[in-house]
Amino acid sequence: MSGLTDRWRRSADRLSGGLLRVALRLGGGGAAALVVARLHDVHDPGSLCMLRRFTGIPCPGCGSTTVFIEAGHGHWSAALAANPVTVVVALGLLVAPLGPGRWWWQLPDRKRNLLIGTALTVAWVWELCRFGIIHP
Repeated sequence: MSGLTDRWRRSADRLSGGLLRVALRLGGGGAAALVVARLHDVHDPGSLCMLRRFTGIPCPGCGSTTVFIEAGHGHWSAALAANPVTVVVALGLLVAPLGPGRWWWQLPDRKRNLLIGTALTVAWVWELCRFGIIHP
């Protein structure tokens, strides 16, 4: 088994290995989106966010499940409207094996934290506007 693991690790630096990883992530993410969409069709549990459920105020991650539900139904614009930051992060994770992942980990901690904080702030403002709590 270690031979297969070693070959997998060595392939990470080749374009073919990166493309294989992207294909596997795309297949896994697509399958997950289809399953989540189907489960939601069968049983809609309502809001999964505890902050939104108890206060009515969405968190920065609100809409992330909706992104996958809408993607699973093939409604790409609705997925993007639910939480564009989640879409950007998902695309970044998808293509990470082609180079962006290495770029991310080479950033100093301070810059990574600033990017994460900015993304969370943008996502939260988006959700607050989306739910009509603030008006631009």
